[in-house]
Amino acid sequence: MQSICVYTGANPGNRPAYAEAAQALARELAGRGITLVYGGGHVGLMGVSADAALAAGGRVVGVIPADIAEREKRHDGVTELHVVENMHERKMTMTKASDGMVALPGGLGTMEELFEVWTWNQLGFHRKPVGLLNVEGYYDSLLAFLDNAVAEGFVRQQHRELLLVETCPVALVDRMQAFAAAE
Repeated sequence: MQSICVYTGANPGNRPAYAEAAQALARELAGRGITLVYGGGHVGLMGVSADAALAAGGRVVGVIPADIAEREKRHDGVTELHVVENMHERKMTMTKASDGMVALPGGLGTMEELFEVWTWNQLGFHRKPVGLLNVEGYYDSLLAFLDNAVAEGFVRQQHRELLLVETCPVALVDRMQAFAAAE
């Protein structure tokens, strides 16, 4: 894997553990020579991730729509910054530039991005690993919902298993690399 897209919040969240996990994942990617691809912002966990990867000597590619570049305070210090027309172009650009995708804690945008690329995997539009870093149980309720969706017959177990879930950044990147190598 040469690049991993990280979906996360434009807000920092209420727990220091969220920023610590974002930094740890970014440092892990940089240490493995994996480019961090992300939403291009300088604020929240997005900015924390980008700054940590850069500080560790990593390569960072940001992709941000022009109309929110100022609102999310685009990060002009990244290795490459692509300003695109809209969110659809942002998501397609980030997906094409990445060999896998990871969601950290985040809000509605993070959820939307995660579910879209996971659905694309389920439908066979790509075979890239999709990971979820469950920091301090942030995603426990979502995971319970997904398991219930399987139990109720709305999600197939093999599709549920396409979402690689870990609490440790190192373990998640290891699983993602193993998934990619098996494809």
